[in-house]
Amino acid sequence: MLKSKIIAIKIDVDTERGTRVGVPNLVHLLERLTIPATFLFSLGPDNTGRAIKRIFRPGFLSKVARTHVVSVYGLGTLLNGVLWPGPHIGRRCAAVIRQTAQSGHEVGIHCYDHILWQDELHAWSQEQVRKEFKKAYDEFLRIFSRAPLVAGAAGWQANAYSLAVYDSAGLLYGSDARGLYPCFPKVGITRFKTLQIPTNLPTLDELLGRPEFPLATLDAYYLSLLQDDVVNVLTIHAEMEGMKYLDFFTKFLKKAQQQAVQFQTLQTTAEACLINRETIPICELTQGTVEGRSGTLAILK
Repeated sequence: MLKSKIIAIKIDVDTERGTRVGVPNLVHLLERLTIPATFLFSLGPDNTGRAIKRIFRPGFLSKVARTHVVSVYGLGTLLNGVLWPGPHIGRRCAAVIRQTAQSGHEVGIHCYDHILWQDELHAWSQEQVRKEFKKAYDEFLRIFSRAPLVAGAAGWQANAYSLAVYDSAGLLYGSDARGLYPCFPKVGITRFKTLQIPTNLPTLDELLGRPEFPLATLDAYYLSLLQDDVVNVLTIHAEMEGMKYLDFFTKFLKKAQQQAVQFQTLQTTAEACLINRETIPICELTQGTVEGRSGTLAILK
């Protein structure tokens, strides 16, 4: 039994603007509050505009309306990869990415091309998955001159092929799915050796704009969800909590600290779990839905 409630903050960085603007905002905030976090970076082209092809996916348009996508991402970002080539995040923002690590935060891979991974993973062969992940792996290696220890897939899109790639890459852990607690994933009869630490709290964009979750009381709602027998994994986005909703996130963190909530990185969580590797449960990775999010995503059960 944990002695106090613990949050591990996973920060997904999807876009060039989120890297350039949202990440420094979050690093500054976390430094002021002495809170460590895990930043996962998109490292290739920002082709956000190509997400328009999701228009026919159930729930996509309602989510766009609820979350005020244009004001969150900016018109320029929403045209990346459509009216002009998507800017290469790793090359343009290498200094910001390195500074994040130098500020004491854990850093890892989110993806190479966010839109491509999120929309195409399940259509790819294992070799295509390997090649796409290798692009991100090589870019991380170029920026840091060391191999990554963690990856967390874009859009919570994972399957047997991507889990096998993680095993081959020798990652310490992955954070690709929604679920309740850390586990070793399996698909069918195949068990994989890379620990998974799933997100077990809802994300802000899954709650925003729903009448039962007014923004003014969302901080209290999040605090009410915290459990004291697991590490509470909260995924935020540099484009949201790092920009338009920075004030909300600041308020939430301060309230959490006032309630003696402790913060740690996902790496700290993984290392604590792996001390007793034989006690880690095995969970089936399936595809399912999460309320407030369009499409299907990886679920650990």
